[in-house]
Amino acid sequence: MRMLDRVSRRPWIWSWLAAFVVWFATIMVTGGASTLDLSQAALTFAAFSIIVGIGQMFVITLGPGNVDLSVPSTMTLAGTVALKLMDVDNAMIVPGLVVAVLIGIGVGMLNYALIKALRIPPIIATLSVSFIVQSAAIWTNRGLRIKPPSFLADFTTANSFGLPNVAIIALIISIFAWFLLGKTVYGRWISAIGQSMAAAKMAGIPVDGTRFVTYVFCAVLASLAGYLLACFSGGAALNMGSEYLLMSIAVVVLGGTAVAGGDSNVPGIWGASLFMFLVVSMLNTYGLGAGIRLIMTGLIIISVIMLAGGRQPGAR
Repeated sequence: MRMLDRVSRRPWIWSWLAAFVVWFATIMVTGGASTLDLSQAALTFAAFSIIVGIGQMFVITLGPGNVDLSVPSTMTLAGTVALKLMDVDNAMIVPGLVVAVLIGIGVGMLNYALIKALRIPPIIATLSVSFIVQSAAIWTNRGLRIKPPSFLADFTTANSFGLPNVAIIALIISIFAWFLLGKTVYGRWISAIGQSMAAAKMAGIPVDGTRFVTYVFCAVLASLAGYLLACFSGGAALNMGSEYLLMSIAVVVLGGTAVAGGDSNVPGIWGASLFMFLVVSMLNTYGLGAGIRLIMTGLIIISVIMLAGGRQPGAR
């Protein structure tokens, strides 16, 4: 019983449990016929939410009010510019990736420049930047849908070792994020700032530098997700990142990261991302209408958050 109680207090356990329940309910309706296909699809589509969710998690860990609303537009601009530069040429894959990363760095720097220089809340600063970035994406796209290089199109839609390639990339990024948060000074700085910025400053932690790097890191992950999503979907569209605005925040909250800051959770991002995809798949399988699906999705999310709400702060 004591072991069960300790497990139940792990912040990531509820998102994983919810994902499993929804997965099982969907499989029961189909009689197990689509078990493999559903699992592969869940890992594939959840991978993009995981990548942007990890970046958002780093920002939210900085404390109350910290959030990056420029994630969708960053994804769109990075995917659009990268595909336009590569122009269906396999030899331009690396330059396209470099440009996407540079766009993320630029957006992250602009985000924090507005936050620091103008002293406005991050939610306002990043929202303002998102309008600028989205306008740049519209100007760059000009209504065209450029196809990705054949190698990237095949790579992002293929599997390796039984797992989708995009899920493997998300796993590598997750391991790197876990290492940063749990094994480096930078990770301890983020947690300290999230718990109390004033105390962090008095302790000699470079608060501005840490926050700057964190916003840049979030934007780079968003640009990488946009690069991969554009290649996976066969082209960059101006609305390709729109669903990841609330998604990137939802998976952080459902995954057990403290909204008040100072406490992050990488495994929970995976459980929450899988859950978000699976719950929509389940409701589609049951043949529910769009309105009922939205209501049920909201109620299920609220239920998971309420179940996880009793955990002790800082529990891992």
